Amino acid sequence: MEVSVGTGSERAVPAVNAQDICKRFEANVALDHVDFEVYPGEIHAVVGENGAGKSTLIRILGGVRRPDRGSIFVAGRPCNFASPHDAIAAGIVTIPQELRLVPALSIAENISLGDPPLRRFGPVALVDRGRMREAARAVLSQLDFHPDPDRRVASLSFAERQIVAIAKGLARECRVFILDEPTAALEHREVERLFAVLARMQARGTAVIYISHELAEVVAIADRCTVLRDGRVVAVKRRGAFSVSDLVAAMTGGMMDNSIHAAVESGDVLLAAKADGVNNVELRTGNIIGLAGLLGSGADGILRRLFGLATPLTVEVRGKKYRFRNPASAIAAGIGMVPGERSLGLVMNLSVGENILLANLDVLSRIGWFDRRAGDRMVDELIELLDIRPRNPKLKAHALSGGNQQKVILAKWLARNIAVLLLQEPTQGIDVAAKAQIHALIRKFAGRGSAALLNSTDLAELVRLCDAVCAVRRGRIVAALGRDAGLDEAKLRSAIAG
Repeated sequence: MEVSVGTGSERAVPAVNAQDICKRFEANVALDHVDFEVYPGEIHAVVGENGAGKSTLIRILGGVRRPDRGSIFVAGRPCNFASPHDAIAAGIVTIPQELRLVPALSIAENISLGDPPLRRFGPVALVDRGRMREAARAVLSQLDFHPDPDRRVASLSFAERQIVAIAKGLARECRVFILDEPTAALEHREVERLFAVLARMQARGTAVIYISHELAEVVAIADRCTVLRDGRVVAVKRRGAFSVSDLVAAMTGGMMDNSIHAAVESGDVLLAAKADGVNNVELRTGNIIGLAGLLGSGADGILRRLFGLATPLTVEVRGKKYRFRNPASAIAAGIGMVPGERSLGLVMNLSVGENILLANLDVLSRIGWFDRRAGDRMVDELIELLDIRPRNPKLKAHALSGGNQQKVILAKWLARNIAVLLLQEPTQGIDVAAKAQIHALIRKFAGRGSAALLNSTDLAELVRLCDAVCAVRRGRIVAALGRDAGLDEAKLRSAIAG
């Protein structure tokens, strides 16, 4: 089939074309006779609820998984990918949700990993570090990000690492660029910067497959949008012919309740912390408090310090003083954390049930004996409560979609009687229905006499969910905006920008 796409008027064959793709995982049908194509110079979005088949489709296109049935064509030629290397060789580059970066290496080393510039001295070849640094600076400048290319990736925030991962993909010459939730940890300024880069890629004929739960972004940037539901294509819509509400209806089979829930009345102080560089952090029973800041503001660092992952703070939890030097001591005192990167919150080779129980072994054990029956009940109840799909507690965590992995991390803390839940980007990579579920669960958690402190780059989420939001600059809380002060996105954006 030939169509006119992209910014030009010439007719083209698809840059990549998947026909009649089927994939099953045991009893779970992930993809059911799916057809999909993207053309040179086109941005083609793929949306759907968690578990709809998006991740499986892009893993097949990226060579991570092989279909049970169906064919893939690149520029009209049949391809049979046995590995991600085969897909990259064919010109398909994927930026996954879980960033494939090596924390111990520098930014420049990560960007050039697998294909470093070399200097040859006869039969000897050495890495040309000068060219490697310059190449890293050049590609990062396209994203308006100017770190020292020798800086270790381990020292970067999650949002900064996301930019490095995108730059790594940009550094490769590709005909098809797959972005899986690329803006999940980026604030508004970085999103606009990424869109400008994608527009340049589009103009030079690169095909972009854009996976996102941020439906407003999809409406703004996509030339076409394919909607998946239960492993099937239920709609393919062109630019101008769909809105956010249209996509929600197609994804869910109906409309959603977007009502705002009333905040729970706050009570006794559960957590209080004060130190140089932080100022006051205070959480009372029933509170949901947000932390907001620009990229590099240090908002995520406050959560890390409260959980014993960085320079410890003097913290009072339920009136008792602590100085957490590791997460185990924070957990023992009644604090749990949902990290921004799922790989830090899950053991991917363990099952869903095992991951949920990891944080609750002491709760379910008596005199060294683990109550397996109580553990199984706990797991089954949480899978049902959070609508984790597939509903199979024995399934390995790595087999779940990104959104369902996030639910498993949340489940293990909801099962425990903790006082305070710290959340970093709690709904990143989560579809609209799951986001509403998780918001309701956070409210329910706070309403039972606990409190939540969350950092999110989604200002609309903070305004919608939180009783108050603290603006953070240079690791310090510089302002607090409550609902009684007319909390809204404009005021919050002004507070974090200074």
